Amino acid sequence: MTTAHNFTFTQLNGAAPVALEDFAGKVVLVVNVASACGLTPQYGPLEKLYEAKKAQGLVVLGAPCNDFGAQESGTEGEIGSFCETSFGVTFPMTGKVSIVNEPRHPFYEWVKGELGADALPKWNFHKYLIGKKGELLATFGSRMEPDAPEIVAAIDAALA
Repeated sequence: MTTAHNFTFTQLNGAAPVALEDFAGKVVLVVNVASACGLTPQYGPLEKLYEAKKAQGLVVLGAPCNDFGAQESGTEGEIGSFCETSFGVTFPMTGKVSIVNEPRHPFYEWVKGELGADALPKWNFHKYLIGKKGELLATFGSRMEPDAPEIVAAIDAALA
């Protein structure tokens, strides 16, 4: 059975892999992010959520994507610097991914296979909650704030 643990991203600013299987036993919130989006301030609550719950086993994983409004056009170095200096981001970040344009990152192909094309992000800051065994637990739209009660409750339930 294919789970999220079957997929690997590259690390932001590096060739090192970010294997989701390395997060087995943890809960992962995968978010496609962009630096020049009206939703970019969501980095703040994402970092707060990560800081508040990482000791309990939450990982926030930011996946920069330039597919929506070309709002992540910078280099990976620029993305990392922006996230760190503007929002104090310490959660792991992947290299840029493609979601709409081919070839789509395999993680998003899996999401499409699990939930259908309608579950794919329509914009930046779409969120997927991955359970401890790599199962896809929930999806939250771009406009839902990371600290929304629905997201926090789903994370807490997954961590329990």
